[in-house]
Amino acid sequence: MTKQTVAIYARVSTTDQTLDAQLRDLRSFCESRGWEPTVFTDHGISGAKDSRPGWNQCWDSLQKGRCKVLVVHALDRIGRSLPHLVSIINSCVERNIILVSFRENIDLSTAAGRMLAGIFSVMAEYERSIISERTMAGMRAAKARGKKIGNQKRWFDVKRAAEMREMGWGQIKIAKALGVGVGRVNTWTRSGTGKLDLTHANAASRSIE
Repeated sequence: MTKQTVAIYARVSTTDQTLDAQLRDLRSFCESRGWEPTVFTDHGISGAKDSRPGWNQCWDSLQKGRCKVLVVHALDRIGRSLPHLVSIINSCVERNIILVSFRENIDLSTAAGRMLAGIFSVMAEYERSIISERTMAGMRAAKARGKKIGNQKRWFDVKRAAEMREMGWGQIKIAKALGVGVGRVNTWTRSGTGKLDLTHANAASRSIE
């Protein structure tokens, strides 16, 4: 393994914690294999955050091919969720990047490591399906209780629209004033209700809804 091809990444979530133990284990691991790593760290940054400076630099180095091996103390140091972790693993596989996790003893360069990566992928898909099923079940329950699902149409006040029409307002101006889309005003105009007497406007409002 040539110099500057290995990246080690360490992270702790709070400023009260120290990176020393992680870095000691990772450096020892790399030394035992004759690797000279480049170190990337995030101190006091939660793994739930989308953007982490140290990780961003590490991942950029890996994507650009400056490092071909990524060594972490544990998989939860890099993935903020199972699907996110699987996405990172899949990207490593696609780019021929070797991912090594010290604590879980996972190495993607081995058959066992690739098998575990496949299991993680299945678990992430299962998690997504469970979330989808729960969402659909919640929507069905809400519908059964009489709750309307989805975007609700804004009431179209035909009486006000007719008054504005009589004042010579254009369709775009009427739509803005009523807080509705121009398309609904166009439909109302084409239907001929835009010429209704104001005494019939309330009845027309009910038909437009």
